Amino acid sequence: MASSDKISKFGTQMMPYMAILRHDLRALWASRLVRLWLAATALLTLMLALSNWTKFQDAVLIALLLFPYLVFPWFFVVVVLGVSPVSGSQAEALADGILSRPVSRCGYLLAAWSARVALVWGVYLVVVIPVIALVTLAKRPVPEDAVTVYGIVTALGVVGLVLTFLVSLGFLMGTLLRKPLLAVVVLIFVWYPISLILSVFSLEEFSPISLVQALPTQLRQSWREVEEKSETKVNKEDNAFTNQFSHFFSVISGVKPKPKASNPEFFESKKFEDFSLGWVTLGYGLPTLVAVILATLCFYLRDL
Repeated sequence: MASSDKISKFGTQMMPYMAILRHDLRALWASRLVRLWLAATALLTLMLALSNWTKFQDAVLIALLLFPYLVFPWFFVVVVLGVSPVSGSQAEALADGILSRPVSRCGYLLAAWSARVALVWGVYLVVVIPVIALVTLAKRPVPEDAVTVYGIVTALGVVGLVLTFLVSLGFLMGTLLRKPLLAVVVLIFVWYPISLILSVFSLEEFSPISLVQALPTQLRQSWREVEEKSETKVNKEDNAFTNQFSHFFSVISGVKPKPKASNPEFFESKKFEDFSLGWVTLGYGLPTLVAVILATLCFYLRDL
């Protein structure tokens, strides 16, 4: 009985939070910005996949598809969505919402933050997952790649974590500065130079640019790291023999071999052979948590 009472009490306490969450999601979906973003990101992702269909292997092509979400241009949309609920014209509506509902300031802020994170994740996954499935399952005129399901899931999760961090960073700057345009400008002129500097040192734990370069390495990883390393070693030792044999077989049979896939200089997998999923998760997860806590604290202490 005690446990059921606790569950019912918790459900009652969560009702205002869920109501605000659903309301914000409906309001966000009705906005032109979100709908235009959904159409634009779907079009850009499809164009990137089709224009590089015969050039890159699966891992590099998938990393290229994720580039707009981490670096440019969807950084601006995600940051604007994060800044808007706690600054500018939203402040008055926010104050009315807190005063007219049985919910605390922190609860209201966390509900608004959760709605934006859920929306960003939804748009991102709805567009990217079908295109990645098409790239990996279709027979393309490039050599087969060792992309794994584990690598795809973890890469999508890491990119989603970075998007969550950007939303949280926008929340924090919007709470501190209160002016959405000023907050966006400050984030652009601070975030990009820092990312470029960190990318020079190949720090994928803190720089989205380096993370994009490291994604092909992560996409090829599997649960069994020992077997993966041994297979890589065997493949390197037998690479010359395999190339000679395939060339000889193609000449005898008259079948044209698959063209070699392009390897753009931007994606240097050798630099990220020591890619650590745990460190990358901590590198973006801890700042996300800190940004949410600071935004909540600042919002709680500030008079509306």
